Amino acid sequence: MSLVIYTDGSCLKNPGPGGFAFIIIFENYELHFADSVNHTTNNRMELTAVIEALKYCTETKITFFTDSKYLINCALGRWKKNKNIDLWNTYTFLSKNFDISFNWIKGHSGNYYNELVDKMANTQAKSLLL
Repeated sequence: MSLVIYTDGSCLKNPGPGGFAFIIIFENYELHFADSVNHTTNNRMELTAVIEALKYCTETKITFFTDSKYLINCALGRWKKNKNIDLWNTYTFLSKNFDISFNWIKGHSGNYYNELVDKMANTQAKSLLL
């Protein structure tokens, strides 16, 4: 079996209040999760969404869907990881026992799950302004 996971990160100012979200889809089950971080960047939130999703995974084959080219290109070794080394180290540690693939989705293009994680992440970021 394979897990499908949609992720997104949001930051209202870069840096500033941020949020991240993921939806794990497995057979007929969906797990939705979102949280916020007070002072962060958009790229940190994109990566945090993947890291936090991995903590819930028990299946070894995972397909991530994201609108973050930063996340995909760094995870696949196409771009050098110059920043967020702490998070990349965590990702490397957590991902070592998984067979992970990434698929890029154009943001705000009508994909239901991509739109939903975007809304969830933005809602979390905005909650810090209240």
